[in-house]
Amino acid sequence: LFAQYALAAAPEAVNDSEISEKIDPERFGVYYGSGIGGFNTFTSEHTNLVEKGPKRVSPLFVPKMISNIAAGNIAIKYNAQGPCISISTACATGSSCIGEAYRAVKHGYADAVITGGSEASITPLAVAGFINCMALSESDDKDNASIPFDARRNGFIMGEGAGALVLEEYEHAKARGAKIYAEVVGYGSTCDAYHITAPQPEAKASSKCIADAAKEAGYTSSDSVYINAHGTSTPLNDKTETAAIKKVFGDDAYKMHISSTKSMTGHMLGAAGAVEAIASILALKDGIIPPTIGYKEKDEECDLDYTVNKALKADLTLALSNSLGFGGHNACVAFRKVK
Repeated sequence: LFAQYALAAAPEAVNDSEISEKIDPERFGVYYGSGIGGFNTFTSEHTNLVEKGPKRVSPLFVPKMISNIAAGNIAIKYNAQGPCISISTACATGSSCIGEAYRAVKHGYADAVITGGSEASITPLAVAGFINCMALSESDDKDNASIPFDARRNGFIMGEGAGALVLEEYEHAKARGAKIYAEVVGYGSTCDAYHITAPQPEAKASSKCIADAAKEAGYTSSDSVYINAHGTSTPLNDKTETAAIKKVFGDDAYKMHISSTKSMTGHMLGAAGAVEAIASILALKDGIIPPTIGYKEKDEECDLDYTVNKALKADLTLALSNSLGFGGHNACVAFRKVK
């Protein structure tokens, strides 16, 4: 299912870009990942093994289950013979793929790359696992479940889906008259090196990740900034991410527009960074900040402007998309309007 999601999202991006037949296949790459891969396939085929025996395990079990197969299928569909890389950095996967695709284009390894992430992990086994490691909200009230930065938050709501983008070298895109939404101008990638699930409390590595992306993007205090926060609605993530933003930007953090679109989509794990990058780009392009919905009670440790409950119009110059994953993976991608 995660590969099917990827093969639904990728054509939307490629068709919109109109890049097909306008690029050398050897210069066309894919950087596309999944945090978990074929979880549904894994559980269903294990059931076949236990109930029906090894002969009834599908010969397609392995190629359907492995997390790189979405990238492989996208490359096959579009004859993309350049680098085909599948990155898995847990909930930072989508952003890591976009950031590494940006570097591949920037440093000349490809002229264009299909990038993003996909996830389909809503299964009883996955839900049980996330609940038992105290990551999921157990609220039965949909309006008080995925509530990032709210004092009542108690875990995330699992979502699934896919996001895809086409990154292209600027002169190559300009020469063919491509429709350009934004320019990727920065990327940060670090690891907390601290704990398998919990963020490092002082936000040392996550703040450096954001700082690296902002520095490469040429951030100045005169920029009008939107930050699409990782904002999972877990007690530790939201306060640590807030601390990271304040550590990077100081007093400027209080004038930045921030929101967590996970309040509306749930947490799509390996797809989250891709979908949130698209939200960031469209916020930059259209001048509309998506809200953090469901917010009611302020947390004193989360004291920034989270664009609560209602979308806001704003003339933006820079957008940052944060992703933080199990294992301490941090990724931040920066975008600017094209002049």
